[in-house]
Order: sequence, then structure tokens, then C-alpha cells
Amino acid sequence: MSSAKLRDPPANPPPRRRLLRGDRHRQLLDVAWRVVREEGTEALTLGRLAEQAAITKPVVYDHFPTRGALLLALYQEFDARQNALMDAALQASDSTLASKAMVIASSYVECVLQQGREIPGVIAALAGSPDLEKLKRDYELAFMERCRIVLAPFASGGEIVSAGLRAMLGAAEALSYAAATGEITPIQAQEELFETIVAMVARTARR
Repeated sequence: MSSAKLRDPPANPPPRRRLLRGDRHRQLLDVAWRVVREEGTEALTLGRLAEQAAITKPVVYDHFPTRGALLLALYQEFDARQNALMDAALQASDSTLASKAMVIASSYVECVLQQGREIPGVIAALAGSPDLEKLKRDYELAFMERCRIVLAPFASGGEIVSAGLRAMLGAAEALSYAAATGEITPIQAQEELFETIVAMVARTARR
């Protein structure tokens, strides 16, 4: 009989710990943002998400029944982060038009930069579906209303017209994207958006 010591059979790998639903949801959103950042929005499918998260498709479907639901969840997260950032800055700001306008400008640009170049792609993808575009517009209207409330005390009669707010939002999106792609600097984006907001309120005050 050989004196060589018999090797123990290889141990079975420990079973994977099942993530709690909230943790799994967080993981899927993080992976989705990474796919958009590295491969573009077009590459973000539920199948690709399952592959990158190393899980089965049914698990992904349990959280996001459609690709549209996933895109909307990404936009909702961006919107919530933007609101939280702006709320905190507004509470710490002075009660002047210049201070409030700079908070709106800097928080919008900063939030887009924190998300990188991913959010413009998500926004563009949402525009491809009428239902998702409507939901996106609802979030935009809510943001515009928040800005209206903040800026109204500095306007004539305490009123900011919707056309001005829509122009402000368009400028915010364009300038933030230009900063995210390196076309302009973040400071340039913030300063130009600040001037746009102040000019909008000034035009309202002259009416």
C-alpha cells in the first residue's frame, strides 16, 4: 500500500449569498449605469444587464419588466439625486437672486457631471417612446415648478412665465452636456446658465 497521503476531494464552493431585493435592485442600477457609460445606451438591454450582473434574466425581469422601465428607473434616480443636491444647496444659500440662481445653475451642472456622459443617452432613449417621454416631461415640469417657486420672489408680481422656465431647462441640458463631453468647462457651463437664469427673471420683472 502506498504511503502517499491521499488527497481530500475538492470542497464544494460555498453557495452564493442571495441578495436582498433592495440590494439586488441597487446592484442592477449600478451595472446598468456602467453598461451605458462603457458601451452606450443602445447596448443596454435586459439580457445584457443580466449577463453583466451574472444573474439570470428572470431576476432582471422581476425588477424591470421592460427596457423602458429600466431606463425610467435610471432617469428617476438622476432626478432624485438632482433634487437632493439642489435642496441642500438652497437651504444653505442667501436670500438673493444671485445666490438662488447660482445654486440652480451649479447643482444642475454638477449632478450631470457626477453621472458623466450617461444621462444624455438615457434622456435620448426615453424620447423614443411616447409613454416614457410623457413621464420624463412630468419630471421636467416638476423641476420647473421648483425653480418657479425659488425665483418667483424676485420677479415682477411674483410670477415666472413657463416659456422662460422651459428656455432655462433647455439651456441647462445643453450646457451640462457640453461640459460632460469636454466641449466647455464646468465653470463655463455654470456661469452661462447662471446668466441665463438671472436674465430670465430680469425680463419677467420688466413686464
